[in-house]
Amino acid sequence: MAEMLYQRDIYGKTLVELGRKNKDIVVLDADLSSSTRTALFAKEFPERFFNFGVAEQNMMATAAGLASCSKTVFVSTFAIFATGRAWDQVRNSIAYNNFNIKIVASHAGLTVGPDGASHQALEDIALMRVIPNMNIIVPCDGPQTAQAIEAAANHKGPFYVRLTRPKIPTIENKGEFQLGKAQVLTDGSDVSIIACGLLVSEALTAAENLLKKKVKARVINVHSIRPLDTETILKAAEETHNFVVCEEHTVIGGLASSIQEVVAENCPVKVCCLGVKNRFGQSGEPAELLKEYNLTSIDIEKAVLASIS
Repeated sequence: MAEMLYQRDIYGKTLVELGRKNKDIVVLDADLSSSTRTALFAKEFPERFFNFGVAEQNMMATAAGLASCSKTVFVSTFAIFATGRAWDQVRNSIAYNNFNIKIVASHAGLTVGPDGASHQALEDIALMRVIPNMNIIVPCDGPQTAQAIEAAANHKGPFYVRLTRPKIPTIENKGEFQLGKAQVLTDGSDVSIIACGLLVSEALTAAENLLKKKVKARVINVHSIRPLDTETILKAAEETHNFVVCEEHTVIGGLASSIQEVVAENCPVKVCCLGVKNRFGQSGEPAELLKEYNLTSIDIEKAVLASIS
């Protein structure tokens, strides 16, 4: 059975490791450091950690000031606050100046669970995608989270890294993380299942079940939404002709929209989108919510069969 890990645990530990290597790394949080796990950095480097309380806009503006003084700034809070409440500061103070700031947001998507609609960021990728200069990463598991954080630290410019709240399965044999390079996890010629974040494991389960029905699905982990690996996407379009795109996010403006834009201009294929469709989230357990919003492996399998029928 796959090891289950919290992405935010890995983030906190990776931050500490980076902080030991680079004294110019500073970390900011908005009164949620125990949840985002930046508390680990705060404990080891209290002089380089700043808690802003419930003042996300001030936090982003201060991050810009620190970055203007050659600091590498990691900023964390829940995704709904990082992208929604502080969007103006992210756009005008951070991205416009192309500052070296890494926004690592936890508790994204439906699987925040009992906290409900007010805390479920279902639009955050879309909000970040419309901002120039912003790199966007959605790691699929714990180990990839560490690789993504290290990559963000080593690349200049603003990043948005999206993490979940619950433990998620570790995916084996996916290879090393490369910014702007998707990972083909299974080969297949009948359909391409394209996913990000925790839905990658659901896509792999669906592919296993489809194989029993003589359907060969190519599963692609698009962890890097910007920059996007258009080469791998267009190769899949030419070879499989059918896409099922899965994301724990609205189908507008996120991964699905990114894929549709690429194929519409270069190699039109049928694209079925599994995501949140014109709805807010609601309170519930993560597994219940994925089922309610048709984002389970069973739903992916059904979508594939309908797409190729």
